[in-house]
Amino acid sequence: MASQTIMIVEDDASLRALIARVLKENGYIPCPVGSGEEMWEELQSRTVDLILMDVMLPGKNGLDLTRELRSNSQYMAIPVIFLSARDDETDRVVGLELGGDDYIPKPFGKKELVARVRAVLRRSQAVKEADGNPQSHLIHFEGWILDPDRRELHSPTGAGVELSGAEFDLLLSFLQHAQRVIGRERLLELSRSRLSEASDRSIDVLVSRLRRKLSSQTEAGDMIRTIRGVGYMFTVPVSQD
Repeated sequence: MASQTIMIVEDDASLRALIARVLKENGYIPCPVGSGEEMWEELQSRTVDLILMDVMLPGKNGLDLTRELRSNSQYMAIPVIFLSARDDETDRVVGLELGGDDYIPKPFGKKELVARVRAVLRRSQAVKEADGNPQSHLIHFEGWILDPDRRELHSPTGAGVELSGAEFDLLLSFLQHAQRVIGRERLLELSRSRLSEASDRSIDVLVSRLRRKLSSQTEAGDMIRTIRGVGYMFTVPVSQD
């Protein structure tokens, strides 16, 4: 496989250089930039496989930039790992809401950084390979159709519904365990959410977002029921081709 390009969006020049050196030593092609403007310039001229995004950037911060990436069809699939000196659950939850793939608090070790990068890139490659597989096993529920291979969701009207990677994994977990109560910790494990130190609150945020997207396309009742003190249950029947 050709070397993968990793963009480093970090305004601290010394840290940016250090990360670039570590990535290069481990076989990656680093693309260091110091601001959002530089990020957009580089994205227009090269293919990037992953972005390491500092949260506390001057001007538009890393969360704002990621929100813009996720709303741009050309770049929305690029995995993003947040880097932040604030090891705060609220920041991790916001990162999850924006479709971030991981969150690494500063300071971090070189081995940890490389391990996180490898894990996210492996998942991203698996998604690309699934997208290229023409054989699809469709999952049906209440008129909805989920295509796990292409990672696509269509409403009963046929409209495509955009889901972040974490939202898609969560919905797939619900469908694979339909009409059964699943605890929050088990959901975190099943949905393969990789945000560091993911919490009950993280999964609650994901469920809330998923509910909104499902309810916005249909007048059906709540398909995801909260089981107080335990977790959640996907309440409707599910079938598969």
